[in-house]
Amino acid sequence: MEEKSAIQPFNLRFSPQLPDLLHGLQCSLAISTYQANKLVFISPGDNRFTVLPRNFAKPMGFEISARHLLLATRDEVIYFENSPELADTYPGKQGVYDALYLPRSTFYTGQSDIHDIALGKDGIWGVNTSFSCLCQISGNFNFIPRWQPPFITKLAFEDRCHLNSLALENGQPKYVTALGATNTARGWRENITNGGILLDVTTNDTILSGLAMPHSLKYYNNELYFLQSASGDVCKVNTENGTWESIRKLDCFCRGLDIYKDYMFIGMSRLRKNSSTFAKLPFAETADKSGIIILHLPTQSIVGQMVFETSVDEIYDVRVLPDMLRPNVLNTINPLHKYSLSIPGATFWANPEDVAKSDQT
Repeated sequence: MEEKSAIQPFNLRFSPQLPDLLHGLQCSLAISTYQANKLVFISPGDNRFTVLPRNFAKPMGFEISARHLLLATRDEVIYFENSPELADTYPGKQGVYDALYLPRSTFYTGQSDIHDIALGKDGIWGVNTSFSCLCQISGNFNFIPRWQPPFITKLAFEDRCHLNSLALENGQPKYVTALGATNTARGWRENITNGGILLDVTTNDTILSGLAMPHSLKYYNNELYFLQSASGDVCKVNTENGTWESIRKLDCFCRGLDIYKDYMFIGMSRLRKNSSTFAKLPFAETADKSGIIILHLPTQSIVGQMVFETSVDEIYDVRVLPDMLRPNVLNTINPLHKYSLSIPGATFWANPEDVAKSDQT
């Protein structure tokens, strides 16, 4: 590992070859960290990375594409649209950014503790952890319950099974993970490190059980992957016979997963020192870093890692931003986003001198 700059907020140490790797893949990365209340974009430069953190209240799961960004926060789901035109004309930094995600809609979900989020054929789907259900997000209600695990007998604000992760198939919910098959308020805590399950939403079948804190479902090349955070296993699922194999064992608490061009990007979090649960994990003494591990999927070999030296302790989600080498995003906390104006066929920056003065982190 090589240090690239002096210690400062969100400073990264990283394997020297990684900027070139991301340049070759023509992509940037993004993470959400609810602990630091940030959505962070990481872009490759010449032998370095540019880190762009933005403030959000407890950001959790997010989905990003060339067109949109969908982000779950403490009590809101925020929808952003990308405007390459406004990115290119960003006041004071013309020609610097190749993407700019601007807030377009905010949905007030209340205390639902939305974890994973996805845009499907029928709209926005959220994993509603507080109410142990999959829900849809619209402007009519805080949320619309659509599905619950078959063992959940009541819609209640009790986090009965800690439903957390979601994978869509053909634009519809297909698989979810939970930390327990329990039907009492926070009952999953009793067997938190090996009571996890993988469920088929369409059949209500339990595909896998006895999992070590499953998170981060991901489809890639028609294969289903997920992480077992409490054991460090990167897993591939055989949904036909209900088995899984560990394609790589990591010596860390892993959560947050994306795959792009045969490279797997895995979030690692620093363990909470005051947690009696985490103290029992096999890597309790060594999981003292947070960042991203990059795994070459065909060879199952680690090709490098990024480590946050400051600011970030826990990562929830990781996403690849294809065909973007310097993306930007604006939040709604600072009024800066109000200077960006987009209408069909045209874009404008109002008061560009004020934008240059007000740019935020």
